[in-house]
Amino acid sequence: MWTALAESRGHRLSRRPGFLAVLGDAPAGLRILLRDPDPSPDDRAALAALVRGRTGPVVVEDQYARLDLADLGLTPRTLPVMIRRPGPVPDPSLPVTPVEHADQLAVAEDVVVHGFPLEPFQPYSPGQAFPPALLDRPEVRFFLVHRNVAGATARDATPAGACLTVRDEGVGLYWMTSLPAHRSRGVGRALLHGVLGRFGDVPVTLTAARAGRPLYDSLGFVPVADATWWG
Repeated sequence: MWTALAESRGHRLSRRPGFLAVLGDAPAGLRILLRDPDPSPDDRAALAALVRGRTGPVVVEDQYARLDLADLGLTPRTLPVMIRRPGPVPDPSLPVTPVEHADQLAVAEDVVVHGFPLEPFQPYSPGQAFPPALLDRPEVRFFLVHRNVAGATARDATPAGACLTVRDEGVGLYWMTSLPAHRSRGVGRALLHGVLGRFGDVPVTLTAARAGRPLYDSLGFVPVADATWWG
């Protein structure tokens, strides 16, 4: 996912045996993903140099929960990595639409920027977080869910939630969110039902925030590891 985002945004990638780093612009910042539970001394030094040399947002994802990066001025938080094995899922209770065109992508981007929220990308500027070039990558899919508000017709259904998926050996689910005005209205559940229904033949993984954990538990996701995110 980070490779696809970096390449579509025109950001530099640094690939080392121990980690992958995305050197983004001011809103995107620096993102580092560990690829080895015990990086070499050279990789550790390179990682430290990147963190110390950056301004703006910095996040280091340690999926192995092995490194201590407190000496770099970073603070840890623990997030569960969860997986759902292939299996039946109910039909979504709200319309879930695959994003196929740039105008739809701009709507999904707006929902994620304000719903997740992605504060470094506010005020919202179309194409900054999710450039249209992402639509050319077959492994990347965005989904939108719409909801009718009181007094509106079906044609006037309002975008209420969105997410991004990346298919590799399985499917990774990212930035699943709903807008504040539509929360506790079944939007997240409908979005998950729609996504899981489309990828019913492969495992689906995600990193769960505390607020979303009950929903994921109820749909059969199970924790497989605790990752440490340093930021």
